[in-house]
Amino acid sequence: MRQPQAALKQYFGYDSFRPGQGEVADCLLAGRDVLSVMPTGAGKSICYQIPALCMDGITLVVSPLISLMKDQVESLIQAGVPAAYLNSSLNERQFGLALRNARMGKYKLIYVAPERLETPSFLSFAREANIAMIAVDEAHCVSQWGQDFRPSYLAIPAFAKNLPKRPVMGAFTATATPEVREDIARQLELKDPFVLVSGFDRPNLFWEVQTPRSKREALFDFVSARREESGIVYCATRKNVEEVCEFLQERGFPATRYHAGLEPEERRRNQERFVYGSNEIMVATNAFGMGIDKPDVRYVVHYNMPKDLESYYQEAGRAGRDGDKAHCLLLYSPSDVRTNQFLIEKKDEDSEVDEKDRAKRIEQDLLRLKQMTVYSRTTDCLRHHILRYFGETAGECCGSCSNCLTNFREEDITVDAQKILSCVKRAGERFGASVINDVLRGIQSDRIRKWGLNLLPTYGILSQLTREEVASRIRLLVEQDYLVQSKDQYPTLSLGPKARGLLFGGELLIAKVKVSSKAVKADVSGQEVPQELFERLQKLRLRLAQMAGVPAYVVFSNQTLREMCQRLPRGEGELLQVSGVGSQKLKRFGKDFLREIETWRQESQ
Repeated sequence: MRQPQAALKQYFGYDSFRPGQGEVADCLLAGRDVLSVMPTGAGKSICYQIPALCMDGITLVVSPLISLMKDQVESLIQAGVPAAYLNSSLNERQFGLALRNARMGKYKLIYVAPERLETPSFLSFAREANIAMIAVDEAHCVSQWGQDFRPSYLAIPAFAKNLPKRPVMGAFTATATPEVREDIARQLELKDPFVLVSGFDRPNLFWEVQTPRSKREALFDFVSARREESGIVYCATRKNVEEVCEFLQERGFPATRYHAGLEPEERRRNQERFVYGSNEIMVATNAFGMGIDKPDVRYVVHYNMPKDLESYYQEAGRAGRDGDKAHCLLLYSPSDVRTNQFLIEKKDEDSEVDEKDRAKRIEQDLLRLKQMTVYSRTTDCLRHHILRYFGETAGECCGSCSNCLTNFREEDITVDAQKILSCVKRAGERFGASVINDVLRGIQSDRIRKWGLNLLPTYGILSQLTREEVASRIRLLVEQDYLVQSKDQYPTLSLGPKARGLLFGGELLIAKVKVSSKAVKADVSGQEVPQELFERLQKLRLRLAQMAGVPAYVVFSNQTLREMCQRLPRGEGELLQVSGVGSQKLKRFGKDFLREIETWRQESQ
């Protein structure tokens, strides 16, 4: 059996494992099941790829998306690892050839979709082959209480039982609360698994939430300051994708689009344009991104608030996978909450799902939506809020999020809150936030006069406040259960369970009000290196990648290029000491990079 440390250096060019990787690899090699939760960019794939290279036999990697398989296999082949994928993107001849090669033992890793496990031809192959390990990627998909349940994942345990000998099994995911982790282990029937939760913190990511008057203008300002960088803009609907993409293109940005309504060929073409480009902007629904291993994404913008923190953290985590600093911006609007409520309540409406199960899932989804809304509105440290949600403790101030860089003052809004609650009650608890806002500020309109709301004692009692200030107080009262907002198409406000204590019990309500904030553009400069040499190595990398027909990061990462600039290696032995340079890449690309470094050295003297 090959030693994992030697395989790590030979194929991937790393001298040591990242935290947690070695422990997971050792357990799998010892035949013990594993459940590993690591944040995006922490190197989950290494955890099963290294054991796969050290074991006798084949490792099956169950993966949910074709794009994920393609990127992983492409990178493995460039590193000298025999790997393949079997999915619907292959025609009949290609699939047959790949399956014959697999039967002959030519691959160490084979990526398959979970649906493939149930086909007779694949099961026949698997029974004859020496399957040493099953690695379940995106394992949260097996939990129906998770954010991305896929019923096909439930077939994995039965597939394993149908093999002559049950392989060791590893489950890997980036986002799973403690409850979902328990469900993963139960659904996959893991045996006494070694559970590793390596930590959800991504120190290189800067977190920011804005509640702008105009999302378009906020987005324009944000991307204008990052014209040389590549980023993703997530939208909740296909319509929003089309409109935002067109908006950016009209203003001269290299934006492209991705959603399920496009033809497969356009999705493939747009995805490749983004992956290969250095300053492309991908505007997409959440259909895009899972398995897109583009490490130099410098920002992720959520144009609309996602429906849960799991989805948000996974999507935002596609920024900065190379370890360099990156920016995660959420543009929040209260209308996002209503859109998500509608989508949650309509989900599985026409399916054959048991009504009790559906009602329970809706309840769970609405609870997660509430947590997402609280994150979007909090004045506390954003990083702390995320880590606490996933069961981790963190300091009260990270110093690297928009809230930590904002000055707030505490303001007693008890009297204002009492006036709002009184207005809702006197109006009969049958009007929405917009009408109540107008009544409190003394707005004259036909609808106010029609319902006689201008005759209420509370008419105009908050006329000194702006519309946004009143709206902010109403939202706070809803979030803290002093008010309840109905889930109708036209939501109305009524008094909540805590209203009496605030009205008559002597309770105080303190709110944090923003005073000022510092500039919050994340520094992405990284380590100090000779800039001219770094740019020359980037151009060389791009030329070699184009010749090989692969994305630039598959040749070498930015971190590897920076280390070359720092070490200035003079020969193959010294270049092999650079992190990320393995024997296969040294053989393919080493001479070109050594020649470029030497040329720069001579020109700089």
